[in-house]
This record gives sequence, structure tokens and C-alpha cells, in this order.
Amino acid sequence: MELNDSATFDLASKALDAFQIEIPSWGFANTGTRFGKFVQAAAASTIEEKFADAAEVNRLTGVTPTLALHVLWDLPNGLNDVAEVKRLERKFGVRAGSINPNLFQDQEYKYGSLCNPSAEIREQAVAHMLDSIEIGKALGTRDVSLWLADGSNYPGTQSIRKRIGWLEDALRLCHDHLGPQQRLLVEYKPFEPAFYHTDIADWGMSAQLSRTAGPQARVLVDTGHHYSGQNIEQIVAWLLHMGVLGGFHFNDRRYADDDLTLGSIDPYQIFRIFHEIHAAAAEGLMLDVAYMIDQSHNLKGKIEAMVQTVVTAQEIYLKAALVDGEQLAALQQTCDLVAAEELFRGAFWRDVRPLTQAWREAHGLPADPVKALRENGYVEQIAAERGSRSSALSSYA
Repeated sequence: MELNDSATFDLASKALDAFQIEIPSWGFANTGTRFGKFVQAAAASTIEEKFADAAEVNRLTGVTPTLALHVLWDLPNGLNDVAEVKRLERKFGVRAGSINPNLFQDQEYKYGSLCNPSAEIREQAVAHMLDSIEIGKALGTRDVSLWLADGSNYPGTQSIRKRIGWLEDALRLCHDHLGPQQRLLVEYKPFEPAFYHTDIADWGMSAQLSRTAGPQARVLVDTGHHYSGQNIEQIVAWLLHMGVLGGFHFNDRRYADDDLTLGSIDPYQIFRIFHEIHAAAAEGLMLDVAYMIDQSHNLKGKIEAMVQTVVTAQEIYLKAALVDGEQLAALQQTCDLVAAEELFRGAFWRDVRPLTQAWREAHGLPADPVKALRENGYVEQIAAERGSRSSALSSYA
């Protein structure tokens, strides 16, 4: 189907109007590898600074209205910090997003949290999960996103089957405490920090655990949490077919879970993932898929990298939306392989930047958000303020 410029813009505008992506609070803070971290003067060190940076990203892009929060990092006092978060929501015009429990930081979790052989430690981990659910209720947020670091490093050192049972029991209990509008998103990862077995190692385990937990549990796909060369879009297709796809944590990787900027290594993979979602929606599936960025920028400027990522996500999402689904389905049905592939690849290679820029201008946004950030002085201003404060604190200490 050939589209004229007006029809193309209308289709593009409809797709872009529907697209929103959440950004993570920890993406603005100083982070590093197990070897250390490189400190940035503009990095956020308080929850208010994280909200300020999130507001700047949303002001420039218009599609990041929510900020994912990590409970121990952003709400160390639990429910007692909810009032402050609500104040920041009003001040900066950005809402709290998904609530992320922390079941990997405390020393008690050396041998696991929800899967720990100690019933006492499992109860402590469940209590933290229930606190996180209550924080979500108090803030009016929908998703509680669980990534579990539990596993073991050596064969024979843990009972894999017992840990499955403990985990099922814990997730059922957590699910029973969800509010009517809340969801429990269960993430998976094949390795790290556990190197022999990880308790939720792949999408099948996550899907089974979600179904066991209850109807408000879904699978969370992190694009970095897969073996090299794995067909992630096939996983997405299966999760859509099963009705258990809850959301994504987007990033890119060259080797393993590298936390690289979305699309920096394999933008075609992200395109293929988005295509599966667009195709399912076109076929009438009722979708409620949450998109979130989950990256740690050690070398790139944190705010600039976040804006760059949001812009890239918009562009790839639009490319996938512009695939002619009817024509592609006809070519697939007749097994016209070359024509089908060329139509598919043609949508990926299409330069959609003029369309995204026109959409931004129509919504009163900068045509080039990265350039606008570089020119408006925001990063330089906060680097001067935060850098001087950090130096003063270091001198005082």
C-alpha cells in the first residue's frame, strides 16, 4: 500500500501519540561496574534531583511522564517517604512509575531472598515485597517490577526444586496483596550474579511463575537478559500468544547484560520486537505493555544519554508501526520470501526522523531534543551546583 505524505504523517502521528516510555531514577545517579565507578558532576544524588532530571527529559521529548523508583534507593524509609514523592510529583509534573523492590543488596541475601533456605530470611524478603506493594498503592502506581538475583554458584549446593516451591509460595502471597489495578511483573535473567543456576533464568520460568501467582502477574522482558544470539522477538510472540506479556526493560548489549544505549548495537532487534507488538495489536489482541528504559550510563552524560535513548525508541517504534501489515500478511501467506523480507527491511531502513521531528514541532517540542539539551545549559548548570555541593561535602567529611 502506497501512502502519500499526508496519510503517512497521519499514521505516524497516531503511532507517536500512543507511545510513552518510562525512565528509571537510577539512570540519573552515579553507577558503575563491579570494578568501580566514574563519577559525573551532573549525576543526581537525591530523589529530588532525579525528579528534576526526569522532568527535563520529559520537557524535551514529551513521552516520559513517569519515573521508575527503586525502593531502597529512592524510598529508604518506605511508606514514610511517600509524601515527599507526591510533593515532587506536583513540583516537577512527573509521576512515580513502576515500583522496584530491592532483594539483592542486603547481606542477608547472600544465599538468596525469596528462595533462601532460611525461612526467616524468606519472610524478610516477602515483607519487603509487601511494603513495596503498599508503596505502589499509596502512590497510585500500577506495576511492581520484580528482578530476583537469587541462585547458586556450584552444583549440589542448593535444592533447585525446593527453591521453586518457596518462590511459588512467595509470589502467590505477594499477588494476594495486590490492589485491583496493580500488576506484579516478574523479570528473568539467565545468569549474574548467580553463575550455576538462577532461580528465574528464562521466559518460560517467568511465565509459569506468573501464572502460578495469579491473573495480575505478568512477564517482564529485559532485552539485555538473554543469551547471545537469542531470538527475543520469538519470545515476545509467545508471551503475546499466551497473554502474559507485561512489559519491557529496554537496553542494548554487545556481550551480555552490558546496559548499553538502546539501539546502539542492534536496532534491528528492537524493530523486530516492536513489530510483533504492532502486529498483535492490529490482529485485535488487547495489549497492556509497559515500556521502560533500564540503562546505566557510566561514560555518556546521563541526561543526554537518556534523551538520546528516548528519541531512538520513538524512531524505532515508528519504523515498526509503518510496516504495511496487510501486504506483509499476503506475502507471508503466499511464501513470497524475498518480497516479504524486502517489505519488512524497507520499513526498518526508512528514515523516519523527518516524521518524528514534525510530530515534535506539532506538539510544541524541540525538533531535535538532544541538540536542545546541549544548547539550553541545563546539564552545565546542575553540574556546577551538584559538583560544588559534592566537593563541599567531601571537604567537610
